Amino acid sequence: MKENILDVLMYLFEHYTDEDIQLIHDQDSLKTELSEAGFPYLEINKAFAWLEGLVAQQENPAVHPVQAHRPVRSYTQEEAEKLDVECRGFLLFLEQTGVLDGPTRELVLDRVMALETEEISLEQLKWVVLMVLFNQPGQEAAFAWMENLVYDELPGNLH
Repeated sequence: MKENILDVLMYLFEHYTDEDIQLIHDQDSLKTELSEAGFPYLEINKAFAWLEGLVAQQENPAVHPVQAHRPVRSYTQEEAEKLDVECRGFLLFLEQTGVLDGPTRELVLDRVMALETEEISLEQLKWVVLMVLFNQPGQEAAFAWMENLVYDELPGNLH
């Protein structure tokens, strides 16, 4: 199985949500652990760069200004090619239900576009949204809602 950046990120998220990944001081040992878990070193480095980009966006939210009077987001051709209609509809749904606001949606889009994949599935998008919300202060309720959505839909979960 060819692992990609998102696989590494999902592994980190599932195994280290109790510890803030950005606060782990010994990244070398974490990278070694990921390598021993079977992830290619190149993908591990890309995943850490992705996380650093997430933190940088959080620290500098003005990088992607949002037009307050624009009710619907117009997607660039590159974004529309990476996110199919189902994914774009899901983002709109999250905005309409209050899970995402404009700036957080833009951060999700930034992180989606930072993934080195041609397309992203709805399941992968949900994980990106979950990771972004986890790293956003004041988004605990939205994160909890999204976490329930992601984990309740995993195969093998009994309700």
